[in-house]
Amino acid sequence: MPDGPGATGPGLGRGPGAQGPGIGIGRGPGTQDPGIGRGPGAQDPGIGIGRGPGAAVTGVGLFTPAGADAATTWETVRAGKPTAALEERHGLRYLACRAPELPGDLGRAVTARRPDRSALLGLVAAREALADAGLDPAGWDGARVGVVVGTGAGGVLTFEAQHEVLRTDGPGDMSPFAVPGALPNGVAGQLAVEFGVRGPSAAVTTACAAGATAIGVALDLLALGRCDVVLAGGAEASLSPFYIAGFDRLRALSHRFDDPAGGLRPFDRDREGFVMAEGAGFLVLERPADATARGARARALITGYGATSDAHHVVAPRPDGSGLTAALRGALAEAGAAPGEVGLVNAHGTGTPRGDAVEAAALAALFPHRPPVTSTKGVTGHLLGAAGAVEAALTVLSLAEGTVPPTANFAEPGEGIDLDVPTTARGARLRLAVSTSVGFGGHNAALVITAP
Repeated sequence: MPDGPGATGPGLGRGPGAQGPGIGIGRGPGTQDPGIGRGPGAQDPGIGIGRGPGAAVTGVGLFTPAGADAATTWETVRAGKPTAALEERHGLRYLACRAPELPGDLGRAVTARRPDRSALLGLVAAREALADAGLDPAGWDGARVGVVVGTGAGGVLTFEAQHEVLRTDGPGDMSPFAVPGALPNGVAGQLAVEFGVRGPSAAVTTACAAGATAIGVALDLLALGRCDVVLAGGAEASLSPFYIAGFDRLRALSHRFDDPAGGLRPFDRDREGFVMAEGAGFLVLERPADATARGARARALITGYGATSDAHHVVAPRPDGSGLTAALRGALAEAGAAPGEVGLVNAHGTGTPRGDAVEAAALAALFPHRPPVTSTKGVTGHLLGAAGAVEAALTVLSLAEGTVPPTANFAEPGEGIDLDVPTTARGARLRLAVSTSVGFGGHNAALVITAP
């Protein structure tokens, strides 16, 4: 592994003038580019980052309101079957998309740690992803494995439950697991313990862009040579009184109580807000050469990632959509792809009046060739910090099967929305897709996903 000045090998160059054809990373005084040059593909002086061939997706795991595994989730999404239902709890009336009942074989070691529900959801999805990748944690070098988990709310259910114990019964009755269960890094820590991961373990919280951001961080860990395998994704269990009431006060939620299944209507004329959901999604990422060397199947490649901040408003997106556009351009530049090569957009599409309008305008301007634009949230609901990871996984499955999933509940486009939004599943020869994520605080994240 060359590590000095003028490193030119195919491995990892970290000194001045790193020029390796594989993963060249210049960190010394020879790094001239005002952006971040990471390989021969780094052409854009702003956001373009060349990482070579990208990362291979060798495993996919999902546990969502649409199904207890990836296959069932994909089948429900492909069929366009919404999962929202009306609930009345804690003096609140709201729509929600709940995950299926957790399996009973999580194990004593897991339950003894008293994890938050978000960690349990994440564990189920992560186990499936590792099994799909053909990896057995008992046989790997845990020091070369990383975990990156996106979340928006962390262990909010544990926090609320233990705060109520504190308020009603006093501190002596609180669980000793209250703090570790409530911490935002709880899922990442639980997965590291469960799978013997001794490399980097991190929690990412960029609101509803967190799942996509986690995948972007994982790409960096692989490109920097810090890990050989990264389990990257998101987990969220925030169907809590605090978050439901809080989002409702922001007027962000759908109130279509007479038609729960039709509550979340991405890009539709009658959209009025999103439906909160819980669940998890994980990808196993490896360098393509490493995956090939162990005989692993690559379901797809993550070839580009872009991230920007709107620097505009704590909740509202920048009206001209320039932040999202910049993230998309950065991801495409990193992938060495032009906008006209995009064959599918898995949009953020939450069903909010303002958010959908801004995103639709940005997509229409960047992709005038009108690729199909789908939002799977019409089926799954909005998984907040896990949404970007779940939707990246669904985009991988779209490419693998050659199917564009429909946007559930889309009947008539909203004012000013000029997109090709499928209402039924379409067969297509897909080579390259993008998945977008947007979060409160002005976070924008975009992933370019290509067929292997």
